[in-house]
Amino acid sequence: MEFIVAKYNYWIVIVLLMIGLYAMIAKNNLIKKLIGMCIFQTAVILFYVSTAAKSGGATIPIIEHGHGHEAAAHAAHEAAHHAAHAVHAIDYVNPLPHVLMLTAIVVAVSTTGVALALIMSIYKRYGTVEEDEILEQIK
Repeated sequence: MEFIVAKYNYWIVIVLLMIGLYAMIAKNNLIKKLIGMCIFQTAVILFYVSTAAKSGGATIPIIEHGHGHEAAAHAAHEAAHHAAHAVHAIDYVNPLPHVLMLTAIVVAVSTTGVALALIMSIYKRYGTVEEDEILEQIK
């Protein structure tokens, strides 16, 4: 039971994946299929963000003393001090998966918009968004 509670976000991902997959496969309405695809995409994004999270990770890796006039003068003085206190990647959260998922969110919104436009044109042509009725009209 402790394992299930400790990994609750992965269980949520599994449930969302199954709901989205069911909606895409079992439903005949194109809008419902599209909503299932959006749920599926959301589950994948949640999965990647969950895997990127790190317990005990301090923050994102930002160097405290950056470039600048004061930093240049201060750098020579603190060179030995920084060598002893080097930045260790293990102490920080990796921001790359989060940034990639921001890109995935943009792609998901774009895909949804294009799919809605296609569904609208299908409705204008066939007068329905039910898959079996459209296939019947095509035959």
